[in-house]
Amino acid sequence: METILKYFGELTPLQIERISRLKDLYLDWNSKINVISRKDIDEIYTRHVLHSLSIAKIIRFSEGTQIVDVGCGGGFPGIPLAILFPNARFTLVDSIGKKIQVVNQIASALELKNVTAINDRAENLRAKYDFVASRAITAFPKFVNLTRNLISGRHINAIPNGIIYLKGGDFSSEIEPFKKTIEIFNIPDLFDEPFFETKKIIYLPI
Repeated sequence: METILKYFGELTPLQIERISRLKDLYLDWNSKINVISRKDIDEIYTRHVLHSLSIAKIIRFSEGTQIVDVGCGGGFPGIPLAILFPNARFTLVDSIGKKIQVVNQIASALELKNVTAINDRAENLRAKYDFVASRAITAFPKFVNLTRNLISGRHINAIPNGIIYLKGGDFSSEIEPFKKTIEIFNIPDLFDEPFFETKKIIYLPI
């Protein structure tokens, strides 16, 4: 939790309380349904929560912004972002029902009224959103093809609507088709922890 406060010192008491409960909640649910690898659970605040919140360093979602987290797994980046932006709406989507069960239970335990969880595939969604956010679940071109039709035409934020993708490693070949339009943010420029050494945020306006 200290790691989060190091970079987000402006958190309200309620936000601090909610974030501080995440580890115990995920420990409990992970013992029933494996949604976080055992090697990561002890580092949940760095590897999952802070990684998710890196998005907040490139955009502060305006009130009423609609964000869909595609392939949310156990709730990342959607749950931490929903805590940070209570006036935005987050729809968390995953095709695996057990993972959505965990998301629902954690959102309920934290009384997150701005979270909706859907057990489905992205290609079946019909609603429109301001942003699609995700931690890398497939190659970037495939993800863009899968989700670009979910982006709304209205713009209420400081940056245009689009896709925000958390990805690590060497993905230069994946982004070649988009190199004139994407913006890449190096997470090591935002956070000091060694875990983020190769981690980046890809932002593609749509």
